Amino acid sequence: MATATSAPKTRAPKRPVVKEHQPLLIGGKWLDSVSGKTFVTVNPATGESICQVAEGDKADIDMAVKAARKAFEEGPWSKMSAFQRGKLLYKLADLIEQNTEELAGLESLDNGKTFNDAKGDVLSTVRCYRYYAGWADKMHGKTIPVEGQYLCYTRHEPVGVVGQIIPWNFPMVMQAWKWAPALAMGCTVVLKPAEQTPLTALRIAALAQEAGFPDGVVNVVPGFGPTAGAALSEHMDVDKIAFTGEYLTGQIVMQAAAKSNLKRVSLELGGKSPNIVFADADLDAAVEGAYFGLFFNQGQCCCAGSRLFVEDRVKDQVVEKLVTRAKTQRVGDPFDPETTQGPQISQEQFDRVMGYIDAGKKEGAKLCVGGSRVGSKGYFIEPTVFDNVTDNMKIAKEEIFGPVLNVLSFKDLNEVVRRGNQTFYGLAAAVWTRDVKKAHAVANNLRAGTVWVNCYDVFDPAAPFGGYKMSGQGRELGEYALELYTEVKTVYVSLT
Repeated sequence: MATATSAPKTRAPKRPVVKEHQPLLIGGKWLDSVSGKTFVTVNPATGESICQVAEGDKADIDMAVKAARKAFEEGPWSKMSAFQRGKLLYKLADLIEQNTEELAGLESLDNGKTFNDAKGDVLSTVRCYRYYAGWADKMHGKTIPVEGQYLCYTRHEPVGVVGQIIPWNFPMVMQAWKWAPALAMGCTVVLKPAEQTPLTALRIAALAQEAGFPDGVVNVVPGFGPTAGAALSEHMDVDKIAFTGEYLTGQIVMQAAAKSNLKRVSLELGGKSPNIVFADADLDAAVEGAYFGLFFNQGQCCCAGSRLFVEDRVKDQVVEKLVTRAKTQRVGDPFDPETTQGPQISQEQFDRVMGYIDAGKKEGAKLCVGGSRVGSKGYFIEPTVFDNVTDNMKIAKEEIFGPVLNVLSFKDLNEVVRRGNQTFYGLAAAVWTRDVKKAHAVANNLRAGTVWVNCYDVFDPAAPFGGYKMSGQGRELGEYALELYTEVKTVYVSLT
């Protein structure tokens, strides 16, 4: 019992109970895979099995695409008004919100992120569906004054059957970013969730059924990239493929799309984002922003500010503050309310991150804090900060996707902009300064799809997100994302 001098502890959330076998959703039916194969999805906090999931491959993808095509061309979806589609999306958002605790628990269990962060993901997911629900009946064409006696107008029509492949770092959010605009525009979808994190995708699919989406409009086929993902990318009856992940797989997806039926492609890929701190910045705010911008979600963010450029005359001060901040991080059980950092997603990712830490040490970067495993089970890594990093080091060039922050020093604006752009990525960037002219100069000259000024990781469903260069093509979120899922048709009508 709490006393007058001690605050009551936050109650730990209830851990979800998961059925031992998770099937596929194809054409409104929950099915085993054609092959009968299953795979294990693992709790990254323990390394232990959660359950068996039906393993889809080409045969299952073929069935799902056929179901999606039938729903698009023959079913009630093609006859449904845009207003009705919007109502279904609103209803799905309501159901997700009503099941926040369950979905956050599933995400935390399957992904390893803290329960509190998972609840934040549910909120972001709900907001995304509601935003696009409002767009469903507002995406319309134009009347164009052409020469001659003609009425000319455009129609925005759904692309058709859409294949969507999402990553494991934000499973619910990425599903919403893909599903919401596609469904709002009248497309049907075949989703391949990451094999590491299929559970929330399947649960939200069940909620879509509960909301009343017609059979075949949403299909979910868990499986592996070389089988299910490849089959979706190269399928001749898929009209568009959307992929979020790392750039090497993005290249494979794009090649498959080109070699099959020239299906439309959108890609949201990786990043090596520069986060720039000038000496005139509010250093406490900059340190907190830099810390959040890297260590949020165990560093497993495509837009993580993994290259922290600090003006040389305040670098030592900033590094000291970062080290102090890192020592406050609580690494452990994602369901413990006091935990602030969970495990990496898998043994493979754990080994990858530890390999980068070893590379940083060998190349001469100064390890200021962290760098080691936490505990004896699960995939936990200490928050790690390297100082004296140079541009040619492996940790400064390659995407680590883990809790490893690299500090580089610079002398002036032109230098840091040049070095900030010295990467084949271009997803995000940030600048910290009290000088508004300097802020705009940096924001205007960095080659990145999103630039944050005196903040980091600010997202809203109304604002587009995507990358330059090898960070992808196309934009998700906002009105821009609707272009990915619509065709523009021009109609001329003779008036004579």
